Amino acid sequence: MAVYEEFDRIAARGGVLSAMDTMYQRSKIQEESMEYEHRKHSGELPIIGVNTYLSDSSEPEQVLELVRSTDRSKQQQIDNVTAYQELHKVEAEAAIQRLREVACQGENIFEELLHASRYCSLGQISHALYAVGGEYRRNM
Repeated sequence: MAVYEEFDRIAARGGVLSAMDTMYQRSKIQEESMEYEHRKHSGELPIIGVNTYLSDSSEPEQVLELVRSTDRSKQQQIDNVTAYQELHKVEAEAAIQRLREVACQGENIFEELLHASRYCSLGQISHALYAVGGEYRRNM
């Protein structure tokens, strides 16, 4: 019955598209998510290993140390990328040009992406695709 009642509430808002315009579905999902979290934390909704049947282990959790790169290693990586780009400049330009052509034609770019990734940095590929398609904007 709850499903039919929800369908009636959506229909009362003018249908699915109208309900989407007012973000009805999103708010309902958020409400249900919040309800789930409250029930989980209160213990009303038992979940094994989360709020019931917890480990009796007294061992503290290990805190992992974040490894930071030195300035020297960062500069070495920049130098490596620059040298690689210089060595493969011709191949990179050809791969980027082919990627742009395929993207402009609206074809599947996956194969060209794989080829371009052998010679181009992520930044070069991103700039090429941005030049063709512009910035992605999510429809709401």
